[in-house]
Amino acid sequence: MKTLASEKIKSMGLEFPPAPPPMGVYRPILVVGKFLYVSGQGPVKNDGTLMIGRAGDDIDKDEAKKAAHQVGLTMLSTIQTHFGDIDKIKRVVKVLGMVNSTPDFGKQPYVINGFSELMAAVFGEENGIGVRSAVGMILPDNIPVEVEAMFELY
Repeated sequence: MKTLASEKIKSMGLEFPPAPPPMGVYRPILVVGKFLYVSGQGPVKNDGTLMIGRAGDDIDKDEAKKAAHQVGLTMLSTIQTHFGDIDKIKRVVKVLGMVNSTPDFGKQPYVINGFSELMAAVFGEENGIGVRSAVGMILPDNIPVEVEAMFELY
Protein backbone atom coordinates (compact mmCIF):
# COMPACT_ATOMS: atom_id res chain seq x y z
CA MET A 1 0.00 0.00 0.00
CA LYS A 2 1.25 3.45 -0.96
CA THR A 3 2.09 5.86 1.84
CA LEU A 4 0.30 9.19 1.47
CA ALA A 5 2.40 12.34 1.17
CA SER A 6 0.65 13.82 4.21
CA GLU A 7 1.67 10.75 6.24
CA LYS A 8 5.29 11.03 5.08
CA ILE A 9 5.32 14.71 6.02
CA LYS A 10 4.02 13.86 9.48
CA SER A 11 6.44 10.94 9.97
CA MET A 12 9.40 13.15 8.99
CA GLY A 13 8.33 15.74 11.56
CA LEU A 14 8.30 18.51 8.97
CA GLU A 15 6.92 21.86 10.06
CA PHE A 16 5.52 24.19 7.42
CA PRO A 17 6.11 27.93 7.56
CA PRO A 18 3.12 30.19 6.93
CA ALA A 19 2.17 30.37 3.26
CA PRO A 20 3.32 33.75 1.95
CA PRO A 21 0.74 36.13 0.49
CA PRO A 22 1.24 37.08 -3.18
CA MET A 23 3.77 39.90 -3.54
CA GLY A 24 2.32 41.11 -6.84
CA VAL A 25 -0.41 40.50 -9.38
CA TYR A 26 -0.44 36.69 -9.68
CA ARG A 27 -2.03 33.56 -8.20
CA PRO A 28 -0.02 31.47 -5.74
CA ILE A 29 -1.37 28.31 -7.42
CA LEU A 30 -3.42 27.54 -10.50
CA VAL A 31 -5.06 24.25 -11.45
CA VAL A 32 -5.45 23.61 -15.18
CA GLY A 33 -6.87 20.21 -16.04
CA LYS A 34 -4.90 17.64 -14.10
CA PHE A 35 -1.94 19.96 -13.41
CA LEU A 36 -1.20 22.17 -10.42
CA TYR A 37 1.12 25.10 -11.12
CA VAL A 38 2.82 26.86 -8.20
CA SER A 39 4.20 30.37 -8.59
CA GLY A 40 7.77 31.06 -7.53
CA GLN A 41 8.27 30.54 -3.81
CA GLY A 42 11.05 31.88 -1.61
CA PRO A 43 12.43 30.47 1.63
CA VAL A 44 9.99 31.55 4.34
CA LYS A 45 11.09 30.71 7.87
CA ASN A 46 8.65 29.41 10.47
CA ASP A 47 8.34 32.91 11.96
CA GLY A 48 7.16 34.24 8.56
CA THR A 49 10.37 36.11 7.71
CA LEU A 50 12.46 35.42 4.61
CA MET A 51 15.88 33.82 4.55
CA ILE A 52 18.29 36.16 2.77
CA GLY A 53 21.73 35.93 1.23
CA ARG A 54 23.63 35.50 -2.01
CA ALA A 55 25.41 32.21 -2.72
CA GLY A 56 29.11 32.74 -3.28
CA ASP A 57 28.97 36.02 -1.38
CA ASP A 58 27.47 36.02 2.14
CA ILE A 59 26.25 32.38 2.22
CA ASP A 60 27.95 29.19 1.05
CA LYS A 61 26.57 26.35 -1.09
CA ASP A 62 25.38 24.36 1.94
CA GLU A 63 23.50 27.32 3.43
CA ALA A 64 21.94 27.94 0.02
CA LYS A 65 20.95 24.25 -0.21
CA LYS A 66 19.23 24.55 3.20
CA ALA A 67 17.37 27.57 1.81
CA ALA A 68 16.22 25.46 -1.16
CA HIS A 69 14.93 22.83 1.29
CA GLN A 70 13.05 25.62 3.10
CA VAL A 71 11.56 26.71 -0.23
CA GLY A 72 10.20 23.16 -0.56
CA LEU A 73 8.50 23.47 2.81
CA THR A 74 7.15 26.89 1.83
CA MET A 75 5.78 25.46 -1.41
CA LEU A 76 4.08 22.57 0.37
CA SER A 77 2.56 25.09 2.79
CA THR A 78 1.30 27.18 -0.14
CA ILE A 79 -0.23 24.09 -1.77
CA GLN A 80 -1.89 23.03 1.49
CA THR A 81 -3.20 26.55 2.14
CA HIS A 82 -4.50 27.35 -1.36
CA PHE A 83 -5.28 23.90 -2.78
CA GLY A 84 -6.06 22.01 0.40
CA ASP A 85 -4.94 18.42 -0.17
CA ILE A 86 -1.33 17.43 -0.76
CA ASP A 87 -2.47 13.82 -1.18
CA LYS A 88 -4.12 14.74 -4.49
CA ILE A 89 -0.65 15.31 -5.96
CA LYS A 90 0.47 12.38 -8.09
CA ARG A 91 3.93 13.58 -9.06
CA VAL A 92 6.37 16.43 -9.57
CA VAL A 93 6.48 17.24 -13.28
CA LYS A 94 8.78 20.26 -13.65
CA VAL A 95 10.89 22.43 -11.38
CA LEU A 96 12.59 25.73 -12.16
CA GLY A 97 15.13 26.49 -9.44
CA MET A 98 16.64 29.97 -9.33
CA VAL A 99 19.65 30.70 -7.13
CA ASN A 100 20.72 34.20 -6.11
CA SER A 101 24.42 33.76 -6.79
CA THR A 102 27.61 35.45 -7.84
CA PRO A 103 28.60 35.01 -11.51
CA ASP A 104 31.39 32.56 -10.61
CA PHE A 105 29.34 30.43 -8.14
CA GLY A 106 28.48 27.55 -10.49
CA LYS A 107 26.86 25.22 -7.90
CA GLN A 108 23.21 25.99 -8.69
CA PRO A 109 22.26 22.32 -9.35
CA TYR A 110 23.73 21.33 -5.97
CA VAL A 111 21.72 24.07 -4.25
CA ILE A 112 18.42 23.10 -5.90
CA ASN A 113 18.99 19.51 -4.77
CA GLY A 114 17.80 20.79 -1.37
CA PHE A 115 14.34 21.26 -2.90
CA SER A 116 14.44 18.13 -5.07
CA GLU A 117 15.57 15.85 -2.24
CA LEU A 118 12.63 17.03 -0.12
CA MET A 119 10.14 16.36 -2.94
CA ALA A 120 11.64 12.88 -3.46
CA ALA A 121 11.29 12.16 0.27
CA VAL A 122 7.66 13.36 0.37
CA PHE A 123 6.36 11.91 -2.92
CA GLY A 124 8.80 8.99 -3.34
CA GLU A 125 11.70 8.56 -5.76
CA GLU A 126 9.49 7.73 -8.74
CA ASN A 127 6.97 10.56 -8.34
CA GLY A 128 9.01 13.15 -6.45
CA ILE A 129 11.61 13.71 -9.16
CA GLY A 130 10.62 15.45 -12.37
CA VAL A 131 12.44 17.44 -15.01
CA ARG A 132 14.37 20.41 -13.68
CA SER A 133 16.40 23.50 -14.44
CA ALA A 134 18.74 25.20 -11.97
CA VAL A 135 20.01 28.65 -12.87
CA GLY A 136 21.76 31.59 -11.24
CA MET A 137 20.36 35.11 -11.18
CA ILE A 138 19.58 38.07 -8.96
CA LEU A 139 16.44 37.48 -6.87
CA PRO A 140 14.05 39.92 -5.18
CA ASP A 141 14.69 40.99 -1.59
CA ASN A 142 18.07 39.20 -1.68
CA ILE A 143 16.45 35.79 -1.09
CA PRO A 144 18.92 32.97 -1.81
CA VAL A 145 16.55 30.67 -3.73
CA GLU A 146 13.24 30.82 -5.58
CA VAL A 147 11.49 27.77 -7.07
CA GLU A 148 8.41 27.42 -9.24
CA ALA A 149 6.97 24.00 -9.99
CA MET A 150 4.31 22.03 -11.81
CA PHE A 151 2.65 18.93 -10.36
CA GLU A 152 0.37 16.29 -11.86
CA LEU A 153 -2.81 15.59 -9.91
CA TYR A 154 -4.68 12.32 -9.41
